[in-house]
Amino acid sequence: MTSTFRSLVPRSAMVLAAGNGMRMRPLTDRTPKPLITVGGKPLLDNVLDRLAAAGVETAVVNVHHLADQIERHVAGRRKPRIVISDERANLLDTGGGVVKALPSLGAMPFYHLNSDTIWIDGVKSNLVRLAEGFDPAKMDALLLLAATSSSVGYSGRGDFTMAPDGRLRRRSEREVAPFVYAGVAILSPTLFAGAPSGAFSLNLLFDRAIAAGRFYGLRLEGVWMHVGTPDAIAAAEAAILASAA
Repeated sequence: MTSTFRSLVPRSAMVLAAGNGMRMRPLTDRTPKPLITVGGKPLLDNVLDRLAAAGVETAVVNVHHLADQIERHVAGRRKPRIVISDERANLLDTGGGVVKALPSLGAMPFYHLNSDTIWIDGVKSNLVRLAEGFDPAKMDALLLLAATSSSVGYSGRGDFTMAPDGRLRRRSEREVAPFVYAGVAILSPTLFAGAPSGAFSLNLLFDRAIAAGRFYGLRLEGVWMHVGTPDAIAAAEAAILASAA
C-alpha cells in the first residue's frame, strides 16, 4: 500500500455492535447479532476483516446486548486493533454511541459501519472507493448506497435519491427511492459539532448535513445483502456462493 493511498484511507472506524437484534430472534436470544454466522463467518468478522484489508488501524466496537460474548470474540484480534466502547448500562443509539467513542476515533474522518452489514465487492473495494471519493472540504458524510431494486433480501421503499453531483435527499413518505443505505459510510468529526448528549439517532445529524448541502452518497459496486431476519440468511448465503462460482 503506497503512502499516497494510505493518506486517503481513514485510520480508524466505528463499528456499531450494540443493538438488541430484536428482528433476528430467536437466534439473538443467546447470540448477539454481530456474531451470527452467514456464509461460514460471523457478521462482525466480515466487517473487521474488510477494515483490516483497507488499512484501518483501530476499530471502536460498541457493545450492549450479550456484550461479554463480543468482547471475548474480538479479544485476540490485532488487525485492526479493537477498542471496546461499553454501553451495557446505557444504550446510546446510533448517534450517542459515536459521540461517546469520538475520543478513540481521532480528529480525522473515520469509517462508520453497522456490524451486520454484508456485501460482495465488485472489481474494486468499496471501502477504498469511499476513501477516494470523500472530500472533507465539502462533505460531512459520504454514505455507501445500494440499489433498492437489486439488493438481496431487501423489500423496502429505499432511503435516498441522489443528485448527479452525489448529494442526497431523503425520500418523501409516498416515494420509492432508488437507493438504500448500505450501513457503511465515512463521517467527519465536524458532523458531531454541537451534538446532543445522551442517546440520540444519527439521523438527527444526517438531516442537519442534508440541509447544509454536505451529505453525499456513492453507489456500491457489487451486491449488498440485507440480513435483517433469520429467513434472510439463506438468501445471503446463496448470493455469496453464487459470487464464488
